[in-house]
Amino acid sequence: MSQITIKDKRINTYGNLPETGEKAPHFELVKEDLTPVTLKDFKGKRVIMNIFPSIDTFVCATSVRNFNDKAAKLNNAEVLCISRDLPFAQKRFKDAEGIKNVINLSDFRQGDFGKDYGVEMMDGPWAGLLSRAVIVLDEEGKVLHSQQVENIDDEPDYLEALKPLL
Repeated sequence: MSQITIKDKRINTYGNLPETGEKAPHFELVKEDLTPVTLKDFKGKRVIMNIFPSIDTFVCATSVRNFNDKAAKLNNAEVLCISRDLPFAQKRFKDAEGIKNVINLSDFRQGDFGKDYGVEMMDGPWAGLLSRAVIVLDEEGKVLHSQQVENIDDEPDYLEALKPLL
């Protein structure tokens, strides 16, 4: 179990993030058109998983914009922006903002992703949503970097996340 902070309150998450060197757990999430996507769909590509509570919050939206800008400069890498927002809300944001370099994925069906990746919040006002984290994978799905953002109001460390891919 990990702990994060929301407005000075300690919140627990299920489990811990996958550690550097580990194989990332399998996942099945949903694209904007409601088709399923799994980790296997990204085999052979490097992956940045930008995980957050909701696209409709300032810091979450900022992280999507920042990763969208940075992804345009990466070779053989996909940025997955993952939340429990409905795919329709993710698409609305992406279209309104002109976001073209990231893939929005939804865990709205609340499968095992949040627990398997150690990011589902167990308690507090946002219980059931995903915490803010970044996980970077190599072409075979092995973890190169992971960061659980301790304070939900903080942005992830973009430079550290991208460093293994440069």
